[in-house]
Amino acid sequence: MKIAFRILSLLISIFFLVMGFGWIVDPGAAAEAAGMTLLTGLAASTQIGDIGALFLSVGFFAAFGQLPGRSRWLLASAFILAMAAVMRALAWGLGYADFALAAVAGEVVFTTILVIAARLRADEG
Repeated sequence: MKIAFRILSLLISIFFLVMGFGWIVDPGAAAEAAGMTLLTGLAASTQIGDIGALFLSVGFFAAFGQLPGRSRWLLASAFILAMAAVMRALAWGLGYADFALAAVAGEVVFTTILVIAARLRADEG
């Protein structure tokens, strides 16, 4: 089971790194993949910077978590994803946005995988 969660957490890392680099190399396509249009001016800077940073941080933290004795970095990734799910739920609950079921479900599943992977590997190092 440990190896399965290690593989899953590695796949999560790769997914988020690819998505994050997409915000660098083709932000228009990255925005479209996320169901957005690319903004312009300072708003584009915020959109590209903040969302790109989120994806890259989750990806790099999960990658660092693959190293022996570094499983706590998986928890950093999990925390960011959990907060994204909470913010999406709050946006919906406060009437600012439609409920993004697929995104929230993905974030919850990825968070769960990362937390389990971190716990299974906590004794390494």
